[in-house]
Amino acid sequence: MHALRLRNAARAAVLGALAPVLLAGCTEDEPKAVPELPARVCWGAFSGGDVTPFLPAGEKVTVSDGDFELKESLDSETCSVDVDGVTRFMANATFREFEDSIEWSSWDQLDPRPLDVGKRGIIWDVGAATYFACEPSKSPSEPGKYIVLYVKAFGKVEPEKTRSAVPGLLEKFMAYAQRELKCPEG
Repeated sequence: MHALRLRNAARAAVLGALAPVLLAGCTEDEPKAVPELPARVCWGAFSGGDVTPFLPAGEKVTVSDGDFELKESLDSETCSVDVDGVTRFMANATFREFEDSIEWSSWDQLDPRPLDVGKRGIIWDVGAATYFACEPSKSPSEPGKYIVLYVKAFGKVEPEKTRSAVPGLLEKFMAYAQRELKCPEG
């Protein structure tokens, strides 16, 4: 009788120890979802839903941005959206005084194609860039206020999804920047 109780107690102990492990294994098989984003992200330029297609599944999302202020030449503002501590989406705006200082050669290796957003917009598999004149120069030697914008996804994203979603995202970013920087229309 004593041996039977000992065997039953041993079985109960083994099953008690294995149950959490077995159950944990079941929950890992469930596909993770993209973490929920706030209603507005990146200074409020985008809705959370605008950015979600660029993000992988994960546990936690963090949005890093500051105040959207571009007051002096080369001022730059960046917003990053991280999933589980890894940057997966980025938006950047930079103030340039001279239009001829804006060039896209650093993106050449990505085989960019023209994009009809802003001035001389370009798009590649996981991002896009453009610029607009907030205050155009009155002469080639006089500074103006040109705002360079880009958005980019990091990690494994579907190039087709990105190419179809990025132009609208860049248009929203441009409209936001024009409004926030109080740029004249046109």
